[in-house]
Amino acid sequence: MTPGDVAGACELIDPIELYAAGIDSSDYVARVAPLVRQSVRETGDLLDVGAGGGQLGYALRTPGRRWTAIEPSPRMRARLARFDDPPRAIASGWDAADVPAGGHDTVLAANIAAPLQEPNAFLLHCLAWARGTVIWVVPAQHGPRGMCFAGCLPAAWHGEDETPGVDVVLRALAPSARPHSIAAVEWTFSGIVAEVEQLANYLADRLGWPQSRRPDMSAHLARQARPDAGGYRLDIPRKSAVLVWAHDRGGVGE
Repeated sequence: MTPGDVAGACELIDPIELYAAGIDSSDYVARVAPLVRQSVRETGDLLDVGAGGGQLGYALRTPGRRWTAIEPSPRMRARLARFDDPPRAIASGWDAADVPAGGHDTVLAANIAAPLQEPNAFLLHCLAWARGTVIWVVPAQHGPRGMCFAGCLPAAWHGEDETPGVDVVLRALAPSARPHSIAAVEWTFSGIVAEVEQLANYLADRLGWPQSRRPDMSAHLARQARPDAGGYRLDIPRKSAVLVWAHDRGGVGE
């Protein structure tokens, strides 16, 4: 593949699809779903906000009950439609979604921006939608949480705030809106890419690197990558916090 071919291929990489594909090959669901189940054994009618690829929602849904997904990305809605028991997809962001109040037993929001950017407003929406439990899954690692595969890079390269996302959320929530329970679990993001150089150019593009620095990116990723049937695998240690609010415990949104 020539440099021109790699650059052209990089333009076709969708960051959302890149992350969703990484979740497919990671132990995220296997590690996070049991922790969620400790707080809510039966999700009942489930509202999955910012469902993405739907991996966690599919694992947590109650067969035979409604699974509704709020998902603005057409690519992710196409992914959701491929499940053998697909959710009803709402093509909208959370702030514009037409969802009836109290229409779902459980509201799930996993790895989306809203809890970090607008936690109080978003929580009010979630509590209004739920008649039972609200569950947020937010980043808890000390490290980057924005650009996919940034965890492979030195902090001086990615330049992201490395404050654990759960700390950002808890600092911003009103005192009366604290979750009823918080638990954390470690997992590994295992991203598989066909070509390391293509990923290197994609990351360099996102960071605005000149061509002269790109060999450094390629060499850095090549040292971490391991051969895989699908190309090359890069493993990034991650940690998630599961925040739970339950209407039957009172004190929030009342």
